[in-house]
Amino acid sequence: MAELKCPHCGKVFTVDDNDFASIVKQIRDGEFRHDVEERVSEKVDQLNEKHKLELQAKESDLKQQLQDSYAKELQKLKDELNNLKSDNQKLQAEVDAAANRQELAVQNAVQAFRTKNQELESKLREEDAAHELALQKAVKEVEDEKQKLVVKLATEESQHKLDVAEAVGKVEAEKKELEQKLTAEKEKHDAAIAQKDEVIKYYKDLKTKMSTKMVGETLEQHCEIQFNQLRSTAFPNAYFEKDNDARSGSKGDFIYRENDEYGNEIVSIMFEMKNEMDETSTKHKNEDFFKELDKDRKEKNCEYAVLVSLLEADSELYNAGIVDVSYKYKKMYVVRPQCFIPIITLLRDAAKNALSYKQELAVVRSQNVDITNFEENLRDFKDAFSRNYELAHSHFDKAIDEIDKTIDHLQKVKKELQGSDNQLRLANNKVDEVSVKKLTKDNPTMQAEFERVRKAKAEQ
Repeated sequence: MAELKCPHCGKVFTVDDNDFASIVKQIRDGEFRHDVEERVSEKVDQLNEKHKLELQAKESDLKQQLQDSYAKELQKLKDELNNLKSDNQKLQAEVDAAANRQELAVQNAVQAFRTKNQELESKLREEDAAHELALQKAVKEVEDEKQKLVVKLATEESQHKLDVAEAVGKVEAEKKELEQKLTAEKEKHDAAIAQKDEVIKYYKDLKTKMSTKMVGETLEQHCEIQFNQLRSTAFPNAYFEKDNDARSGSKGDFIYRENDEYGNEIVSIMFEMKNEMDETSTKHKNEDFFKELDKDRKEKNCEYAVLVSLLEADSELYNAGIVDVSYKYKKMYVVRPQCFIPIITLLRDAAKNALSYKQELAVVRSQNVDITNFEENLRDFKDAFSRNYELAHSHFDKAIDEIDKTIDHLQKVKKELQGSDNQLRLANNKVDEVSVKKLTKDNPTMQAEFERVRKAKAEQ
């Protein structure tokens, strides 16, 4: 039996050994657990509250370390508590076995608990001090790293600004230089294109004049004007007038005759002019008029027949120059208006070469000379005339081909110059599109720096 005195009322009451041991155990266990939990909780709260804002960069690691340390200490305390529970069980067994030694054992146990508690408190204080020192050291390291990072970032930012400014200046200088070069090159190309256009215009105008009649004139008027412009110089003794004799039911357009000073005929030509624009209802072909022209030639006693035609404008045969159709009708030719004067000159020159033969023929006829020699000479004349005609035709074709080739070549040169001008324009547009943003497109560091500077300016 044990006596207990109430500290409030001073009343003394008696309890048996079991009740006393239970009370002692409750007091010992409750106070120890409460004290330990309170101390640990307060310490953890203080540490967390004190260093919450200062240790953001290493909060996870330090918190984990603190939690691990706390778990270890808590585990140690739990182990101690388990040991104490084991001791209490042993003490309880001893108390049950030896009631007379219970109070002494309780006192010894209480003393041991206090000693152990003091040791634990001392150990916790030492560990708190160590943790505090470690936290301060970690905070200092974090602050040092932060300061170093701030200095480094400030230095890099300054260097990046200088680099960007230098790059922008260099790009602007190169852009200005390139723009000047592009301007000069463009002016050069424009001048070249203008020059080529003038040349192309000249050759087109030349070809047009050679392939079409004068604007506002009919084909007959055009040919008559052409002839009259050269009549006094090139054809002073020639007869060139419209055919007004329609007694046979048809007539040509013009008759050309030329005699020498003795009255011998040099050459005679029946001309027929056919204009495509004069036949608007139906489209005719050149060969549609061959038969009638040949008939008119024979009726008017002309040596040659020439069809001056603008029909079949797309025909390569007739556009090539002088076309000999004597395989169908004797001594007949088809020409474009630009060959009107050349065919007269060609036939007249060929006839002049044969004039001596004609004069000799007249003598031979007057002397009843065998006509065989005349036929041979006439064949020679025909051969010579054919050769002259072929040479003239060949030269004319070559001249037309050269003009066409020159026009095609100048067109190609113009196209290339226009392509070059287009490329220069695209290059100029690309220079205009150059910006600092595009220069830093694939540079994450520069992008981050520019973004940080932008945000800093926005905050200000």
